[in-house]
Amino acid sequence: MGGLSWRKLLGWDRHPSDGHRHDYDSWWHDSRRRLLPHYHDESLESAIPPQAVTEVALRLRHLIEQCVPCELNPDLVTRPHSKVITTKVIKAAKEAGGKEHGACVVFCLLVNKRWWKHQSLVELWDADLHNLRAVACEVIAKQIIETENDPTYLMHSVLLKRYSIIIDGKPTPPANVVERAVDLHALRVIGSSGYQKCINFLWKGWLVQDEDDPSTFVDYKDKDNTSYCAHLDPDRMRAPMYQNVTQMLFSFFYLILYTLAMNSVNARGEIDLIEGLLYVFTIGYICDELSKLWKAGHQILSFWHAFNSVLYALVTTSLAMRFIALSAGVDDPIRHQYTTLSYNFLAVSAPLFWGRLLLYLDSFRFFGAMLVVLKVMMKESMIFFALLIVIFIGFLQAFIGLDFAEDQAAEDFYFIIQAMANALMQSPDFSGFDKFSHPFGLILYYCFTFVVMVVLLNILIALYNSAYEDIYDNANDEYLATFAQKTMTFVRAPDENVFIPPLNLIEIFCLAIPFEWWMSKKTYEHLNDIVMAALYSPLLLVSAYFEMRTAQEIRGNRARGEEDDDTIEEWEQMSDHFDFEGDGWSKTVASAKSNLEEDADVVEIKKLKQEVEELKKMIEGLTKFIAGEKGLGNGDTEELKGVDEEGESSGGA
Repeated sequence: MGGLSWRKLLGWDRHPSDGHRHDYDSWWHDSRRRLLPHYHDESLESAIPPQAVTEVALRLRHLIEQCVPCELNPDLVTRPHSKVITTKVIKAAKEAGGKEHGACVVFCLLVNKRWWKHQSLVELWDADLHNLRAVACEVIAKQIIETENDPTYLMHSVLLKRYSIIIDGKPTPPANVVERAVDLHALRVIGSSGYQKCINFLWKGWLVQDEDDPSTFVDYKDKDNTSYCAHLDPDRMRAPMYQNVTQMLFSFFYLILYTLAMNSVNARGEIDLIEGLLYVFTIGYICDELSKLWKAGHQILSFWHAFNSVLYALVTTSLAMRFIALSAGVDDPIRHQYTTLSYNFLAVSAPLFWGRLLLYLDSFRFFGAMLVVLKVMMKESMIFFALLIVIFIGFLQAFIGLDFAEDQAAEDFYFIIQAMANALMQSPDFSGFDKFSHPFGLILYYCFTFVVMVVLLNILIALYNSAYEDIYDNANDEYLATFAQKTMTFVRAPDENVFIPPLNLIEIFCLAIPFEWWMSKKTYEHLNDIVMAALYSPLLLVSAYFEMRTAQEIRGNRARGEEDDDTIEEWEQMSDHFDFEGDGWSKTVASAKSNLEEDADVVEIKKLKQEVEELKKMIEGLTKFIAGEKGLGNGDTEELKGVDEEGESSGGA
């Protein structure tokens, strides 16, 4: 059963090296498979030898251990201008990789974050310390990303180059910082400016995987090409932005088909064009889900996969009922019965059809933040449902026992289930238990109602409230993490053709089955490009126009010496018309601004110390001056005495 064992269930698997290392390896390999098809792993290689990357990671681990030697207030580590994670610590972390391997430092910090998180689980007595060190890894990584002045080096070498470490004497599958941060949910790294810039370039398709070397990313060569025809390339559909737009359009069309099908019920049970397209779309989505499951394994399964599976199951059941109805005669009552049943299954799936739109609207900030809250609440609900199942089964067995003890037959089973369900939905019915094994049945039902309505439901409310507060405090970073994860799910291997459902049916039945098994790879890719160009031609005509305008903006930015994605804001339009250096305003501002590097108390103490030193020097100087004056006075007296003695001797003569 994979990672599940009786030793873990009974709590015997407690040693850090017993069982946990296997979980770590499984996590490392499984998280790698979630983002790219598994059949490309063998061709990927680490940009730096895994032995060297592991050495850098261990150096950083030693640095974190020394910089965070004991439990501290987390604010001391995370706040700006921290006294724990100082500029010297950041500089030392950069030097951990030296001149040759400095690009893998951020990746190694994420490796250390994983190590500290793992250690916090196996050493609960020091969990707070290890979690704090994991936070320190994120803080250092974010500072390194945001202080890097070369954006090209940052994106191509630091964030997108793939690296491996040594585990059990073997290198792990190569991964990059962008993927690793998403897998580890490293919000501070994901929220850094350099990381978001890289995600934005990936989203727009300005950074694409090299067709010859999938382990590296290259710039889109026609990014600044102002020719309209240059952007009429079906390969542009690999850009996550265009895939997302296409999925949204197909999802809206899917919903329109469903609405038209439900508003035009065919009493004779025949399948018209609208219903036929609806079922074709559903088959395409089912094939896409199965393809993802086959390529990436069960690790990709999530709430939305379960949600879509229920929807597709209902629509498929409706289609099966329709086929059964069509097998009967026109006037046969069975045909009318199964036709009605088919539409019933289709009707109850309406909330799922509309809820499915949220899956493709999460690229917008409002929906993205809301979906993050929903996802966390669903996870928190697992605690409630686990308790509910245990309590429900216990009381159900008690009620069935009372019923069986009364007349040696469990005849009120459905009544018991309905009464317990009503209590769960906050609508208990006590009247039915007056004569149910009186008084035990009524007392037991009162107990069940109290436990469910007062205890469990309040626990659920508390869990929901806690989850909402946690997400609300980090709403922006959570949205950025969701957007980064969505972007990475679209980043595919360069030789994988993008056929968005239901167009994947064309790939399966018109390309893969008839041609792929015998046609050469180059010819098959050319055939796919032709088919993709024909299928996506309406979208390509529109996208090429916008890319042409974007290319003009890029050239304008480069002419001004700005970056490609720069935009001129309102406050920048007139900034070149004023010289704050010349009129002295910059000097005034420099003298007025606060010193954020040091606390105000420390600044005052240093100022007082300086004044004390100056006062000490003044006192020393005054002391020397007074001593000198005294010495001069004594010398004059002796001189006068000598003159008097000389005068007296001469007078006597």
